[in-house]
Amino acid sequence: MNQPLLIGLPSKGRLKEQAEAWLADCGFRLETDGGERGYRASIVGLPGAQVQLLSAADIAAALDGGEIHLGLTGEDLLRERGEGLEGRVMLLRALGFGRADLVVAAPKSWVDVDTMADLDEVAHLYLARTGARMRVATKYGAQTRAFFAAHGVADYRIVESGGATEGAPAAGAAELVVDITTTGATLAANNLKILSDGVILKSQAQLAAGLGAAWTAAQIGTVRRLISVAEARARARGLATVTWPAEQDAEAARAVAPFLDQGASRRANGLLVRSGDLFDVAANLAAAGVGPAAVARPDYVFEAECPPAERLRAALGL
Repeated sequence: MNQPLLIGLPSKGRLKEQAEAWLADCGFRLETDGGERGYRASIVGLPGAQVQLLSAADIAAALDGGEIHLGLTGEDLLRERGEGLEGRVMLLRALGFGRADLVVAAPKSWVDVDTMADLDEVAHLYLARTGARMRVATKYGAQTRAFFAAHGVADYRIVESGGATEGAPAAGAAELVVDITTTGATLAANNLKILSDGVILKSQAQLAAGLGAAWTAAQIGTVRRLISVAEARARARGLATVTWPAEQDAEAARAVAPFLDQGASRRANGLLVRSGDLFDVAANLAAAGVGPAAVARPDYVFEAECPPAERLRAALGL
């Protein structure tokens, strides 16, 4: 009996809504077992897959531990799993939603601190003056340590943040914060500023594979189906099909020939072309006396190859 492909999807919050909207836009439908509070689901249109509804952090942990095959979660949470992540988790596709930046923020009153180099200098002075290291409040200890080390900043200590990280300096619990932000408004409201070179990670939702899971060729086939559909849907948004009368095909072929070198491809009495080139194609056809030319927008544009699935297959040796 074939084992199902185990997929972790967010169980709550904005990321859950965005994940479901992404699946729906691709043509899939998520069906929850046991009502809205159920923790298992299936994806209509993707046979061979079983969904576990988990928190975004638990999805990252399950991928890292090889407990699930596939998961949708934030890159920030995956990167926080520590060194050597690439050997345990493969990022297959960035999804374009769930965007947020992981940043270093200091009090606005530190007018002479704008860069990590400035911060390094202030950290030395703070240690010399107080005998203590500056405190950095964060939930992202692993990425903070790596980023500070890359910038040569050593005179600090991490304070694990259990609540609203941005409030730590005002509460006297820390001097700096490393936190996730979408607009920076919450940091600004707490009188904090993002250092000019203090962006640690520009995060977004990722479709990722747990390399430590027990994989079969059939499960990789299910991954290929999911990603192929998602990529075909995304590809179609930037393309259009132009068709012309069959009796004018020879004239039309000459008129659109320059666009073939720019990535367009021929269809029967037509051309699949980038949307940005559409009006230029129409102008060339009109100049050649070809018409009427009709335009259609495809729902999907499938390619024969699926590079993310092939990368996964190669990494697993299957």
